[in-house]
Amino acid sequence: MTTILLTVIGSRAYGLVGPESDVDLRGVFVAPTTAFWRFAKPPTSVEGPEPERLDWEVEHFCALALKSNPTVLEVLASPLIRVCTPVGAELRALLPAFLCRQAAATFTHTCRRQLDRALAPERPKHKQIMHVIRLGQTALRLLRTGELSIAAQDRAALLAVRDGETPLAESVAWAERVLADLAAAVPDSPLPETPDTARVQDWLISVRRRFLDDADPA
Repeated sequence: MTTILLTVIGSRAYGLVGPESDVDLRGVFVAPTTAFWRFAKPPTSVEGPEPERLDWEVEHFCALALKSNPTVLEVLASPLIRVCTPVGAELRALLPAFLCRQAAATFTHTCRRQLDRALAPERPKHKQIMHVIRLGQTALRLLRTGELSIAAQDRAALLAVRDGETPLAESVAWAERVLADLAAAVPDSPLPETPDTARVQDWLISVRRRFLDDADPA
């Protein structure tokens, strides 16, 4: 298996790093094409060896990105790159093919799920609410501009939410406003309705051909 891309996502990539922030590593690897000819297929993802690291096999990664998975898309937009081979650079350049209006529904669903968890009766989680707002703002900017940037907006205000300096009701209201704005931005978005699946598939086929003989053309 060959790692073609490894990036840092999470608070460090968003510009919201704190004293307790982990180094969240996410990457993409390519398994030799011949490995798929056996009954035992290569794994779709692998954890480690570093703490907080997860890598996806390139086909599974592309399938998730075509569904606008927020975490997967952030791998392609992160400015903090640990490994990027020529094939990895091709994948990063493919980012526009994954971006579409479908992201609004996927990001909103993720935000809603996180917000519900953050407001669980046992104890509100201010950090999680901060990330809901940040993710919603990221999606809103994507819908309005057609480009994905994961750098946090309103950094000081977001940190105030994280640290519990902003009243809980105000933080939740902010999150709700962002999600409402996100829904309203869909009709006028410059993004296409669906991703460019054909372009992604053509690239994936080219990768499979280049890795046919267990060589390492990355």
